[in-house]
Amino acid sequence: MSDLSAIRSMLAARRPGHSLPQGLYNDPAVHDFDMKAIFARTWLLVGAEVELPKPGSYLTLEVGQWPVLVLRDRTGTLRAFHNSCRHRGAPVCSGHGTTARLVCPYHRWTYELSGELVHAGRMPNDFDVSDYALKPIAIETLAGIIYICLADDPPDFAPFRAAFAPLLAPHDLANAKLAHTSTLVEKANWKLVMENARECYHCPGAHPELSVTFPTGASAHFDYGADQHADAFYARMRALGLPSDEVEGDWWQAVRFPLNEGCVSMTLDGQRSVDRLMCETGDGDIGSLRWALEPNNFCHATGDFVFIFTCMPTGPHETVVTAKWLVHKDAVEGVDYDLERLTALWEKTNLQDRDLAENNQRGVNSLGYQPGPYSPDAEALLIRFVDWYCASAQTFIDEVEPA
Repeated sequence: MSDLSAIRSMLAARRPGHSLPQGLYNDPAVHDFDMKAIFARTWLLVGAEVELPKPGSYLTLEVGQWPVLVLRDRTGTLRAFHNSCRHRGAPVCSGHGTTARLVCPYHRWTYELSGELVHAGRMPNDFDVSDYALKPIAIETLAGIIYICLADDPPDFAPFRAAFAPLLAPHDLANAKLAHTSTLVEKANWKLVMENARECYHCPGAHPELSVTFPTGASAHFDYGADQHADAFYARMRALGLPSDEVEGDWWQAVRFPLNEGCVSMTLDGQRSVDRLMCETGDGDIGSLRWALEPNNFCHATGDFVFIFTCMPTGPHETVVTAKWLVHKDAVEGVDYDLERLTALWEKTNLQDRDLAENNQRGVNSLGYQPGPYSPDAEALLIRFVDWYCASAQTFIDEVEPA
């Protein structure tokens, strides 16, 4: 375990409304702490149900140094396990595929899709396979999206489900497919990556392409004030029966908001990139449904596609960013959509954000770094993220090592 007293001191030194003390962005001990205090205790978005289309479908991922396996069993039920063989710990699966049973590549211990060990060769006669099932991980699905939590006692998922499911349901993710996945390795601490992702203060100067469609002038909570375009949008959403009011909890938030006038999708020109709509209500002109989970995710669902962004720390100065695009299952590449046109805006934006985060990390490492003040308006969601991080970190310390 990292030095909790040093981290407690850094948290105590943090000024409200300001960026964090330097060590929380670059101390190797804090990376280890963040994995245990944050990523091992929160709900994490891992993908879409359509990525696991049939019994035996599986995907694997790494939560820091912890390998995870998510699959669909023979009954069609989604399950998650620690991807660690009960023999000597080797990962049982890798990548993404389909299998009839789970066979560890090391010594061929074999598991049923529901996790039970069914074969372990050359073990003693009194060896009981029932004692060696794969260790399960908490898993939930919501309107077609899969979430996992590594904690034995996960945060209550029910309020998120109750508030958010009605917003996402019209996008019909049960009839989607994964069109593309891209991955970036960013040489920056995960908190700097997510701080950048939680504000658009930088967007007009750093993201001219995104600013074509994204309302950079609105407050962080998409408060447009007296704005005829926004008022007309929300009136139209009410008439269409599409929920648009902001909903939020301690670790999640969601809202449907209007894109800039004349724009119907988040693309380079603001026009549709997919002819086969995912949400046909309002002829697909429904703005963007944005939802975000702390610590590491945000998504946008427009009428024609869904964009998913997640980041995962791999070191104190390194973060892996994964982006996924979902389209209607019947949309045919080259006929209903052009992949480059579909992905161009967010690919460009992610590369720009990588450069911003890496540059930010270099400056934070400076001997001259001092935490600076956030903009209460333009960086409101960033402040919310940092406040949540600090509160979650303090709670963990108080539980493990009371003052």
